Amino acid sequence: MSTKLKQKKVTNVSEKPKKESFIEKVGKKIPDPVIIFMGLYALVFTLTLFMGGMQFETLGADGGNIVHEIKNMLTPENFRWIFDNALLNNWLAYGGGVLGTILIVMLGVGLAEESGLLSTIIKKVGLKVSDKFLPVVLVFLGIMSSIATDAGYIILIPLAGMLYVGLKKNPLIGMAAAFAGVSAGFSANLIPGTPIDVLVGNNAKIFAEGQGVPFVSASGQALNPATMNYIFILASTVLLSVVGYFITAKFIKPRLEKESYVIPEDFDAENFAVKPEENKALKNALLGLVLALGIIAILYVGPLHPYVNDKGAAVNPIMDNIILFITFAFFLPGLFFGKKVGKFNNAMDIVKAMSKQMSGMGYVLVLTFFSYNFLALLSYSNIGTYITYLGASFLQSLGLSKYPVLLLIGFIIVTAIINLFVGGLTSKWMLLGPIFIPMLFSVNPDLTPDVVAAAYRLADSSTNVISPLMSYAGIILVFMRKYKPEYTLGDMIRLMTPYSIGFIICWTILLIGFFTLGIPLGI
Repeated sequence: MSTKLKQKKVTNVSEKPKKESFIEKVGKKIPDPVIIFMGLYALVFTLTLFMGGMQFETLGADGGNIVHEIKNMLTPENFRWIFDNALLNNWLAYGGGVLGTILIVMLGVGLAEESGLLSTIIKKVGLKVSDKFLPVVLVFLGIMSSIATDAGYIILIPLAGMLYVGLKKNPLIGMAAAFAGVSAGFSANLIPGTPIDVLVGNNAKIFAEGQGVPFVSASGQALNPATMNYIFILASTVLLSVVGYFITAKFIKPRLEKESYVIPEDFDAENFAVKPEENKALKNALLGLVLALGIIAILYVGPLHPYVNDKGAAVNPIMDNIILFITFAFFLPGLFFGKKVGKFNNAMDIVKAMSKQMSGMGYVLVLTFFSYNFLALLSYSNIGTYITYLGASFLQSLGLSKYPVLLLIGFIIVTAIINLFVGGLTSKWMLLGPIFIPMLFSVNPDLTPDVVAAAYRLADSSTNVISPLMSYAGIILVFMRKYKPEYTLGDMIRLMTPYSIGFIICWTILLIGFFTLGIPLGI
């Protein structure tokens, strides 16, 4: 793409102090999720001192009553339990080692990202698309970029602006479409077992089994945590790409085409060009992918082929260990690509690349230590079961047990609103999942863990683009100000509101369709 574009000098624009919105004011007063979990731990511990010995009854799976008793955590036996289990059972081994699963998936995806493979694919596809189909491709690439963490925000969104400048159109049109895909479509993807699938799925299993909720679908089939929403997520990718294209064409483009913009003096399209060595390395990456899939296929027909165990149950070792194989499928192409472009010259470079990705997981370690210990206390003390009992009783008293769709919509609305004030998909899931998974199931057993998880994911993603507290909001604003120096956070939120509304409405309708028609959400 030619860089011989008419350049306009950007002059300094004096801006009046921006008045903070209500959401910003409230958001700044909310402490970090780690602090929240510390406070919740202390609160639950204190409640057990006053409620210890209290009994209540819930309905069991066989129709009989189950008696529960809240434990006083200050008794010697229960107090010792806190210290005996804090490090291993309640953190590192919590939920069968879910923390390890979360970390291991980052090795393969992280290496592919660190090698430059994922960002090169984004640039390669984006630069080859015609003007007519550019919006839908940008939304689609944004959705797919969720596997590459920062790549969608740092590479795709500024690239989208550059592409529209080259077309002599307002660059904010492309940036808005890309931002919608990257952030509002965060939970959709064509690839199964992404890091988000692992985080949500494995923790959903913990939340369910911790309070006696069977981890099965509405049809009674056992759920695979990493792929329990895959069919729904796959369909969501297609839906959101189409909806994003429609919103861009009908709302965003007509509005922005009437507005002026500037081209920065330091604008250089070559920053986003795919280099010759990267083109050659893509062929190596493809070879690595074919090799990885070939090895998996050999294992599938060989030592890891499906079989029936001595109890008569069908076992599929590949699906049972899907996370390891997806990690491998990212690792090998990333390795081949990085080797070809000179990113990895020896084994130590590879180790450093994986270590760099792991270093970014430090916050996850801190968060999970406090959140998992809190969840373990909630379950052990029976306070969590009691909260579920109260909530379920309240919803049943309203007669909502006969209207599961209304319950689902209510949960989506609550999650979407909370997302405006509290950032971080994982931290909110840790707060909402342990309460709503057992509560909604208790009210209506058709609201299984996979359905609640899918509802959470769509609600959490849809309002990302209109939350000033979203971690990348400031960065995206900086990108947009290159072409519109006077742009404010309020301007950006107004620009992205049609995407947020359109996504959450259409996405909710899709989920309701799956739910009412009994279509499996995953595999």
